[in-house]
Amino acid sequence: MALPPAQAIRDRLSYQPIATRPRLRLPGGARVAVWTIVNVENWSPTDPMPRAVLPPPMGQPLLPDVPNWAWHEYGMRVGFWRFLEVLGARNLKASFAVNGTACTLYEEACRAAFDAGWDFIGHGYVQRPMHKVDDQRAAIRDTIDAIRALTGKAPRGWESPGLTETAETLDHLSEAGIEYVCDWCLDDQPVMLRASPRPVVSVPYSVEINDVVITAVQGHRSDEIFLRGVDQFDQLYKEGIDQPRVMAISIHPYLTGAPHRIKYLEKLYDHILGHEGVVMWTGSEILDWYRGQIGSEAP
Repeated sequence: MALPPAQAIRDRLSYQPIATRPRLRLPGGARVAVWTIVNVENWSPTDPMPRAVLPPPMGQPLLPDVPNWAWHEYGMRVGFWRFLEVLGARNLKASFAVNGTACTLYEEACRAAFDAGWDFIGHGYVQRPMHKVDDQRAAIRDTIDAIRALTGKAPRGWESPGLTETAETLDHLSEAGIEYVCDWCLDDQPVMLRASPRPVVSVPYSVEINDVVITAVQGHRSDEIFLRGVDQFDQLYKEGIDQPRVMAISIHPYLTGAPHRIKYLEKLYDHILGHEGVVMWTGSEILDWYRGQIGSEAP
């Protein structure tokens, strides 16, 4: 008999406080591993927008939603290329969370990410909650196939659209060969999640240092990603002397790629890079480091 959804989720991992778990060690005694996730999505102008910058006129949603679709599309036409420049100028590689359909819809951008050495992550086939996907196995398979067709290899990581999962999603991902996920924002270190046929690692992701939350949901000023990011990093850096931490920076081309926000992303990177004892990694590099520390079996 299937477990109730709440129990099925809780049974994926054991409760293990960071204060009492065995110490991990980053190379060279580093304190913090920082990774950047660039999210590229396919929004259809004929569907309700996942997020909106303008409310519907007179409270009546209208389709096609040209202004809100165009807000997102600006990111792929312009904002993405700012990310490429900012990261490249600092010799940083992002993890590239991409919808499967975006691999052809925005092929030039995706090939630029590949050429820059970014680490591709599955992000659903289209930008739709996993709860609304008719066949999750097929959507996961189609996403992996689309990324493999563009890059020559399957992605190792997965970020569900909107970080959504049903009680079965993790098992479907494990069956498909996915090794790590971003959906479980519950720790400052990777943790092992029980799944069938094999465990899946949760690499620390963020709903706090995430421009969807900062900008599209909470409506903060343009500099909030810098202010909040610095505070986040400084605290993790202080704590990391005893137990290393992982910091995620999650960005979207239509948000942080805007002209009035991009310089604050640059300032955040420059603050982080001004510290010794920091490694700037991709999701796959964090996965490999963690597995090397604790092995591959679920606790």
